[in-house]
Amino acid sequence: MKFIRSEIIGHGHYAPAKVLTNDDMAKIVETSDEWITTRTGIKSRHIVENELNSDLSYQAAKMALKTAGISAEELDVVILATVTPDNTTPATAIKVATMLGAKPGTPAMDVSAACSGFVYALTVADNMIRLGQAKTALVIGAETLSRITDWTDRNTCVLFGDGAGAVILRAREGNGDSQDTGILSTKIYSDGSHYDTLRTTGGVSSTQTAGFVTMDGKEVFKYAINSLAQAAEETMKIADVKIEEIDWLLPHQANIRIIEGVGKKLELPEEKVVVNLADHGNTSAASIPLALSEKMAAGVIKKGDLVVLTAMGAGFTWGGAVVRL
Repeated sequence: MKFIRSEIIGHGHYAPAKVLTNDDMAKIVETSDEWITTRTGIKSRHIVENELNSDLSYQAAKMALKTAGISAEELDVVILATVTPDNTTPATAIKVATMLGAKPGTPAMDVSAACSGFVYALTVADNMIRLGQAKTALVIGAETLSRITDWTDRNTCVLFGDGAGAVILRAREGNGDSQDTGILSTKIYSDGSHYDTLRTTGGVSSTQTAGFVTMDGKEVFKYAINSLAQAAEETMKIADVKIEEIDWLLPHQANIRIIEGVGKKLELPEEKVVVNLADHGNTSAASIPLALSEKMAAGVIKKGDLVVLTAMGAGFTWGGAVVRL
């Protein structure tokens, strides 16, 4: 009996050229490099100037196609995770697919699940591949969070950055066990009772504006460590892998204290936890694929490595995935 897996055959990432350091932030709001670094682990972030979400997505996707060694015409579906699309409608994914040169008729869609968006999009693409509805999928996480950042609020403006990451998935046969190459498991969750804890102040239906990100930092922090660890543990259980088999934990890059807390809760050594937070800040749906691609390009994460992805975002949404590269 054939068992279909979704193998990551290509990866890409992109960040805008403009960089705001913590010292730059201190000129915008009352803060300091020491205050930001100590509380978040962030040293700088990339900010768009004349680029749109679609531009960031295109650059990351173009790199992913190149590393995969395929053309856009081979794509069967394009899925973009974002909360900062170019337009309310149509989906930015449709625009990106055309920019890349995907075949007319190729399905493309945006997925909105905040910082968990890439894990959600990966889950959708994996399901389509396993069901035989697609053979090759492009999954992107891209954000221009600077466009919904309140630059007068020092509690939030120091956190966010812009960027994009992408992967190419391709169907391959496996044995259906934990030694297979590809996505071994995914699991996604939500709990709307926390809707107001982390959200924007605007929306099409409510205020007819995009609004700005606002959050209760203490509540988010309290919930994040447990939910990120839960998603990691549950996906490892589904994949039938043990924590000592894991080569890398790649959590959403939100806050160094949260990342360290998840690593400790899972009893993973620090050297197995992927962190690129210092250079990018929180890039929401772009966070995981951007970090994954950077580390793969640098040869840190290698072919055959077993990686656990875990994320949590506004809503709350959260989720995880286990992938053998």
